[in-house]
Amino acid sequence: MTLGQLWPEFFKNCLSAYLSTRRKIAYLCDLSPHDPLTYSGGNARIFAALEAHVGDVTVLDAGWGGLNWLRRMILALPEAVSIRAFWRVQLALAPLIAPAIEKQLVRGRYDVLFAAYSFHTLAGLRVPPGVFSVYTSDATPTTYKRSEVGQSFGSYLRLSRLFDPMILRAERNVFHKVDLLAWPTDWLKSGADELFGLDPECSVVVPWGANVPDVRPSDVPPALSKGAPVRFALVGRDWYAKGGPLVFETVKLLRERGVDAQLTVMGVHPPAEFDTDFVTSYGMLDKSDPPQLAQFEAVMRRAHFLFQPSFESYGFAFCEASAYGLPSLCLRIGGVPVRDGINGHALPLGAGAGDFAQTVESYLAAPRTYEALRKSARREYEDRLNWDAWGQRIDGLLQDNRR
Repeated sequence: MTLGQLWPEFFKNCLSAYLSTRRKIAYLCDLSPHDPLTYSGGNARIFAALEAHVGDVTVLDAGWGGLNWLRRMILALPEAVSIRAFWRVQLALAPLIAPAIEKQLVRGRYDVLFAAYSFHTLAGLRVPPGVFSVYTSDATPTTYKRSEVGQSFGSYLRLSRLFDPMILRAERNVFHKVDLLAWPTDWLKSGADELFGLDPECSVVVPWGANVPDVRPSDVPPALSKGAPVRFALVGRDWYAKGGPLVFETVKLLRERGVDAQLTVMGVHPPAEFDTDFVTSYGMLDKSDPPQLAQFEAVMRRAHFLFQPSFESYGFAFCEASAYGLPSLCLRIGGVPVRDGINGHALPLGAGAGDFAQTVESYLAAPRTYEALRKSARREYEDRLNWDAWGQRIDGLLQDNRR
């Protein structure tokens, strides 16, 4: 056999060996990862990162079977109701749903069961021997409810508090059975470890990434200087939950102090009382649609700060800001992925408009310091807050746990 004949056979064997080592991953989530809008886009990004870096991914059927009519009915309710009712009903129906999922796991002969967001789907589920289970979410029901974030929103129905002990027991049971818990923040890891008594070797931090396509660095980032406009961006579907009134108050205060502060809001139109000539707003922008993504990018590239003093357990917008080299201003609450002096500033809870205005003014007085902050924000995205880094870390953790 000639050398020319050997090469095709060699590559065929290499390809066969590669495919034989690819992990078979079963993806478990209560909402489809093929919908780019579920869980603020995180569901789709987790799925894509697993496919790119970890193995061949198959989305499992939700397992509701003949009860799918109930599932559709709950999801059709207003979001304020459905988002809480859905997982509670699924938790209650776990004994009926789990067998259908177990059958899929046995038939598929998977190496890994990866559950995203849906601890309630894992309740009562018996994972087949030899299948390594992984879970990720930016909060758990009890850690969220007991946190300052959860306390700020309260319970939609007081009756739901009666179910809290049952939910806590279910969480403890589920998280002690999962082989690897990959939390996106130190805030969640420390809260979950303490509340559920988790093994620190099985409970690790793997930061999530930005929910935008890979972003090239800005060729000419906007400079910050006295006398020139200072542009702020706010991203979110709920003006009040994202801290809109505090942002507006700060921008107004800066203007009173002689700073030409401008605010652009994406995702929501602020109420009428906030409609002024220094506020521009867009409705919901779908970043999976190229023209709408271009509009989003244009705002982010022109802004000087993402200003979002929101109460949330993570916040993809902060990762996205770092991707554009855009420093963030927020509150130190929940698991916001903002490190002081690196990709922005997270002020303590209780900070007001004067505190945020002073932070901005300190950079107006030191433009080179602001330029350095933009560069370090971009490095934070390149090193930590991107989905390739997440997928590679998950792949490494699975390799370590298989040795």
